[in-house]
Amino acid sequence: MVPRQRRREIPQVRYELLIDGMLAIHAKHALFTALTGVEGLAHAEVELGKATVEFARQNPNAESSLREAVEAAGFTLRELRALPKSLPLL
Repeated sequence: MVPRQRRREIPQVRYELLIDGMLAIHAKHALFTALTGVEGLAHAEVELGKATVEFARQNPNAESSLREAVEAAGFTLRELRALPKSLPLL
């Protein structure tokens, strides 16, 4: 019998962050580590110059918290875009 996989909840809010100053591969780790301190963050994918984050619930301070995390990692947030909700993985 194949075990049932847990469904991932539909995120309430998703953002794409466009980031300046990420020049080396270690920058990905530095930003990911800084993002782990953002309250309510459920998922983060970090690439050079870009990150996509998901919140499981509404966070009224999300945008300022994300900006602070990017700056704490030593980078500059160029643009913050709200994205549509994604469908759950089955």
